[in-house]
Amino acid sequence: MEPSKYVHRPELFTLRQDQLNEVLTFVGLRVDEKGVVRRGAQSSTLDEASRNATSLRAELRRRDTHDEVLRYCTVELLKKNNFHASLEATKSVFGRVRQMSGLGGDGATLIDAALSLGKSGEPVIAINDLASQTDRDEQAGFANLIKGLAGMFRNPVAHDPRVLRTVTDTQLLELVTSLSMVHRRLDAATINRQSTS
Repeated sequence: MEPSKYVHRPELFTLRQDQLNEVLTFVGLRVDEKGVVRRGAQSSTLDEASRNATSLRAELRRRDTHDEVLRYCTVELLKKNNFHASLEATKSVFGRVRQMSGLGGDGATLIDAALSLGKSGEPVIAINDLASQTDRDEQAGFANLIKGLAGMFRNPVAHDPRVLRTVTDTQLLELVTSLSMVHRRLDAATINRQSTS
């Protein structure tokens, strides 16, 4: 675990450190950023081990983060680059909406085209059966949630330099949890390709 061995692959150091720490915590040890084994919190359950490993990746696994989010941002997470991880994680939703709907575009325009009720009352992607006003309100709220996540997280990170914007671990965890919820709703959604015609 000598850090100098990982100069060209810092994400591999983090991955191995996380894996070792989740096991070592059962005997009250941990590997620090210098690659040195030190005393640490002792765990007796798998949940405790995940928490005591103090790894963002371990916490994301504990929260059962959706695979589609992790597919977009695992490298950034392993590099401990919250700034770019938040950008890539948010892109996962737009990529998925494009793939599911067959539509192009991005941002609010894409979300409106794919999820809004429009004149027909039938969105391309429906997260429920739209049988009641409550269902239609939920559909509209879902579209607004995605646009809000883009406005709060993707757009500022895409436009601000990294040195002027900090994304804390807590902010990233909250974002990724929200994005996972969005993906889970998309997992169960129905697609009406006739709405794109």
